[in-house]
Amino acid sequence: MANFKFVISDKNQSWQIEKPQGECPILGKKIGDSFSASFLGLDGYELLITGGSDKDGFPMRKDIEGTVRKAIVITRGIGFKGRKGERVRKNLRGNIIAQDIAQINCKVVKAGKPLEELLPKKGKKEESK
Repeated sequence: MANFKFVISDKNQSWQIEKPQGECPILGKKIGDSFSASFLGLDGYELLITGGSDKDGFPMRKDIEGTVRKAIVITRGIGFKGRKGERVRKNLRGNIIAQDIAQINCKVVKAGKPLEELLPKKGKKEESK
């Protein structure tokens, strides 16, 4: 099984946690649902799903129902960078978390201990001379 990469943001900082899909009870949840983050080692935290992307890099979009990838015509919003008035057909992923999802973006709704204490810091890489 693949891994989920959770990107957790809290105010001005973000952290990444990687977990195997088998250990994550979030399959079937939608964008906008909240869940307890105790399985990530964050006791007392509640996280809100704000988005994500699948294994091929296609972003999830809240207004597409289901777990499928669809080609839709969009004029603005997630997955679109263009000029005013321009319409483009783009492939986007639905709003339900399935096994094809690689990254899940979350934000903190309810906090416990500070995240700096719970999550390990990544050290700076030494530059070779």
